[in-house]
Formats: sequence, structure tokens, C-alpha cells
Amino acid sequence: MIDSIIKDISSYQILRFTLFMILIILGHWLIKKAAISLAGLKPKLGKGLVPTVLSLLDWVTFYGVIILFLFSFSKTEWLFYPLYTHGEVEVTIFLIITAFLIVSLAHRLVKLFTRYVLSSIYDYYNIDKGLGYTFNQIIYYTVMFAALAISLTSVGLDLTALGAVLGVLGIGIGFGMRNVAGNFVSGIIILFERPIEVGEIIQIDNKIGRVEKIRLRSTVIRTAKEGVLIVPNQYFIEQIIKNRTSARMMAQVNISVAYGTDTQLVDSLLQETVKRVKQSSEGILDNPEPDIRFINFNNKAMDFLVEIPVINFEIKEQIESRLRHLIAGVFVEHQIKLPGFEIEGERNS
Repeated sequence: MIDSIIKDISSYQILRFTLFMILIILGHWLIKKAAISLAGLKPKLGKGLVPTVLSLLDWVTFYGVIILFLFSFSKTEWLFYPLYTHGEVEVTIFLIITAFLIVSLAHRLVKLFTRYVLSSIYDYYNIDKGLGYTFNQIIYYTVMFAALAISLTSVGLDLTALGAVLGVLGIGIGFGMRNVAGNFVSGIIILFERPIEVGEIIQIDNKIGRVEKIRLRSTVIRTAKEGVLIVPNQYFIEQIIKNRTSARMMAQVNISVAYGTDTQLVDSLLQETVKRVKQSSEGILDNPEPDIRFINFNNKAMDFLVEIPVINFEIKEQIESRLRHLIAGVFVEHQIKLPGFEIEGERNS
């Protein structure tokens, strides 16, 4: 087989293919350099147009090289030599490459269609981001399933027989993959019922984050402190999730002081601390006003709560940290006792 391939390829074909491939790559490089230079001269134009051109250029170059390969060696016998025969279908290298092109091209075209065509339609008809994302996912998986079915059929695979085999295997492996299947079904439920949507802010196990992507098996949540969380979709169906999108984002700090402490003094010190935080920090909202409350009596302690409205959850933890630093300094300065601790002077006396 290899010897026949080598004999079937002429030096002229190899030279022609290599020359045109170099020209395609050189053209790709020149256009890319021109686009980057244009982005440097006109930053506003570069933000939208240049990334689109570069993305389009990459996949045009990729498919250009593959099509050039098929065209350059289209008259050779080895490209159409049957690797195996299934019924009336002779599976060749040409057929396998074509099947790959169908799936790969379908993936890229549907991504371009949803990003640049459907996004404009969603904006025109004021369709919210979560619903648009759901439509995009449904269209993507439908097109990819159809492309995969066409490619498998083109190489001689009988989808009816394949479905029967998968059905038998599914019974055997269903018990071992029930969690995967549960997450898959939960992903479909989330996409249709939309209990959470892309862009919303949710709270999971005292971690607040923004929903970045809803996939069929898992959902990607980006938090300010913990980074990216990959959460199985079944969690959102079975657990109680707090949706904080419409709620005010509050930086909250709990403070406990010992019994016998002047509560009015603590309140005034906290008021002064909040003013200093507002003056020295960004991301704090003017409305509503910060709230300071005496909330509870605990064992050997009195609890206060400070709440400051902030613009988003990324700022929240920064404000809380800043507030704790200032409160600690003010309490030391005014000798405010914490539960279970004594002032150094009292301990020595």
C-alpha cells in the first residue's frame, strides 16, 4: 500500500502542492500583519472588526490547505483506494477527509452564525441573554448531530444498526454512568426551564459568582476569590440555589463585642469607620445608605452587623477586608473588648 502510494505521487504534484501551500500561508501572514497594524492605527475599529477578520482568516487558511491537498492529488489512485467496503460503499481516504470536513465546517459555520447573525437578531427583538444562549445551544447541538450523522453515513456506517448497538450497550453501562446521564438531563432542563441563565449572579455554598457558561454536563461559575467553579448540572436541580442577580449586593461584616461594652459607643465607632471606608474606596453605592445594626446576644458576646451596598460581587470582598482592618484598629484604639479576650493593661493589673 505504501509502495503504491509513493509510486503514484509525482514530484510535480508534490512541488505544486508545496508551492501553493506556501503561498496560502504567506497570504495568511501578510493579511494578519495588515489587520494588526490597522488595529494599532484605529483602536475602535480593531476591537470589533480585526478579531473577526483574524478568526475568519484562520479557518479559511485551514480549509484552504485541505482543499488544496485534495485538488493536488485528485488524479492519484491511492486517494480513492478502498480501505474497506461496507455494502455498496467503498471507504477511501478521500471519503474520510470529506467526512471530517463536514463535521468541522458545520462546527465553525454554526459558531459564526450564532455569534454574528443571531446575536444581531436577539438585539433587534430585545431577547434576553439567557434565552439567546439557550437558542444557540439548541441550534448548535442540532446542527452538529445532523453533520455527524451525515459524515458517518458517508463512510458506510448504518445508523440504524449503530443505534441498536448503542441501545444494548446503554442498558449495560447505564448504571455505571447514571451520574453522567443525570447531569446531561439536568443540563437540558436548565436550558429549557432556565432556573439560572448566563450572566446571572448566584450563591453556591457561601461562594458568590457569575454564570459564564451552561454546558450539557456542567455549568461554569466564575467567582472573585475562588476562581472558576465547574458545577455538575444535577446540583442546580436538586439543591437550593440563591439567585443574587436582582438582589442588592452588600458587603457584610459581623462584629462581636464582649458583654459590658457601651453599645452606643460601638455603634458610633462603626459609623465613623464606614464613613472612612466610603471616602477611601471605590465601588460603593450611594443608595441605599450603609446599615449598622445591633442584631443579637450570644454566649458572652453582643453581635453587630455592618452592611454597605456595592456595585458587584468582585468589589464585595475588597470592601469587607478594608472594613475589618479599620474596625480592628479603631477597637484597639478605644480598648473595645472582644469576646474571650482582655485588654493587655487589665491582664497585667
